[in-house]
Amino acid sequence: MRVPGWLLRHRITVEPYLGDSAYGPQYGPPIEDVPALVAETIRLVRDREGREVTSTAQIIAAPGLDCPAESRITLPDGRTTRAISVAHHTAPGLPVPQSTEVSAE
Repeated sequence: MRVPGWLLRHRITVEPYLGDSAYGPQYGPPIEDVPALVAETIRLVRDREGREVTSTAQIIAAPGLDCPAESRITLPDGRTTRAISVAHHTAPGLPVPQSTEVSAE
């Protein structure tokens, strides 16, 4: 079971993080018009290295979203942010929706 599409009212753009180069971070081609539910609230989360950092936007999207930590995200209001952590929620056999949750700067 997937997160219902009617809940994903916002549209975001994701540029997947590919790694660092001598010229800085490298990103893949933008994935535009991604359906998502965006909540712009302040929360403390842990980054991929375990440090506690502040997240100012939380994003729920369909499962399988290609958005590794450090990816660049453009929110519905035009603000560009960076993915801090990504969680893929699955519950095989249980009646709860699968989704991808992204905490962003």
